Formats: sequence, C-alpha cells, structure tokens
Amino acid sequence: MNTSVFTGLRGDELSTNERKFILEALASGRREDGRSKNEYRGLRISPYPKYGTVEVQLGRTRVMANVSGEIIKPNNSSANEGTIRFDTSYAASNGPPIYDTGRPHEESMLLSRSLEKIFKRTRAIDTEGLCIITGEKVWQIRVDIKILDHDGNLLDASCIAAISALMHYRRNDVTVHEAGIVIHSFEERHPLPLSIYHLPICITFAVANNGNTVILDPTHSEEQVSQGTMTLVLNIHREVCTIEKSGGVAINTSSIFSCSQIASSKVVDITQIIRAAVSNLV
Repeated sequence: MNTSVFTGLRGDELSTNERKFILEALASGRREDGRSKNEYRGLRISPYPKYGTVEVQLGRTRVMANVSGEIIKPNNSSANEGTIRFDTSYAASNGPPIYDTGRPHEESMLLSRSLEKIFKRTRAIDTEGLCIITGEKVWQIRVDIKILDHDGNLLDASCIAAISALMHYRRNDVTVHEAGIVIHSFEERHPLPLSIYHLPICITFAVANNGNTVILDPTHSEEQVSQGTMTLVLNIHREVCTIEKSGGVAINTSSIFSCSQIASSKVVDITQIIRAAVSNLV
C-alpha cells in the first residue's frame, strides 16, 4: 500500500517547527487534539433516504459513499460472478492544487485500489449471487467514494463508508426468460439487498519517531510527520483478514500484537455503530 494515500494533500505541508512540535508531543504521549495514543476519533454514520448513499464523519474527516449497479457481460475468467468496482474522488475544494477534474490523481487511484484489494481479499460480498445468466449477464456494483473533508485516515473512513453504503444498497429484482431478462422496478417488486458475509473494517495506526511512537487513527498533521502506517483489516469475529504496511520503518512484534488487540476491540465498536445506523433505514 503506497504511503502517499495517507500523507495528506500536496500543497498543505507542515512547517519545520510544526513538525518538530507534533513529534515532540507524540514522543511524550500527547496529541494535538487531546486524544490518547490508542483513542479513535468520534464516528458518525448518516445514511441518506436514497438506497446506497451514506456519509461518514471521522473526527473532521468526511467521506460520502454512493453505491449503484448495472448489468454487464462478465469476464471470461469469472463467468458466474458479478464484480465490485471502487472509484474515489475529492470534492473540488479538497483536491490538490493541481487537481484536474479530467484526470484521476494519484491519491484517488491508490485509495480505490486499496479498497478493491481489501474487499477482494476478504470476500465479504457474495459475487456469485450477482450472476444473472452465466457468461452473459451479471451485476457490476460500483462504489463511488467522495472525499468531502480530509483530516487524516482516509482509508478507515472510506472503508466504513463503503461497507455501510453496501449494506444500505438495494438492487432491482431480475426475471430471466427465454427471450432475455426483465428488470423489475422497485414498485413492481421489492428491491433486493446484497448478500454480505461479514463486514471488513480497516483500523489504521501511524508510526513515528523511528518506530517508538505508534498511534491509532492519525490526523492529517500526524500522517505528515509519520514514517509509515499499518492497517489491520478485521471483522467482528476478531478475524484478521489482512495486514497492510507502508513506509520503511520497522515495527516490532510486541507493537504489532498490541495493535491487533486494540484493533480487535475497536472493530466491535465500529461494527455496532454501522449496524445501528443502517438498520434504521433498511
């Protein structure tokens, strides 16, 4: 996983004095927003009335996810499976100074790839259930992520937004006939949810001061002074689905174990928040 996803936007760099102040504070166990090193920021999930649209606020980071579906011809290598695609973009006011609306910039592409890799590796979504006619027609589910406000830890916020929106999403029912298919409107037939096996949740730690400081849920400023990140992807069963590490700084075994314990506890809290928010509207 490339570190540039987590290090903030170009043109918004800290001064030398600011970096020194933050690093010294972290070394003494203090953070700029008053949290402890293992404390997550406040999380709020706000589903929209429209199926599949959710806004997530993690501290001052805000992300919107919108899920849509279309019927396509499947790949030859997976003729009986649908697909899930992620696209990420910044709201115009939050993009890098060189932001070009006609060209996805590096941060967006890296974040999209990270999300696709996470959902593919964890096999959280039943893609075979998205098949309509083997080799001919399957559902492609698209998750559009828009970064509204960036104050760090975009991956965690985007992952929470994506899984919340996927839970909230409903697709059209489809009937197969000899002559083809019929796509039923929501008025004709009750819309169908996706089959979701489990909820993969990203829990990210930033590493600073040559590996001596490890903090949960870094802010934008903390990301800029960090030397790398470690993201654990877990579900409510406390199964570690995958671990991603960026940056060259080493993390000792005891720190990794400690982070996994913290993440296992935090993922239970986040999963409960997601389910409570989405269940009210589905």
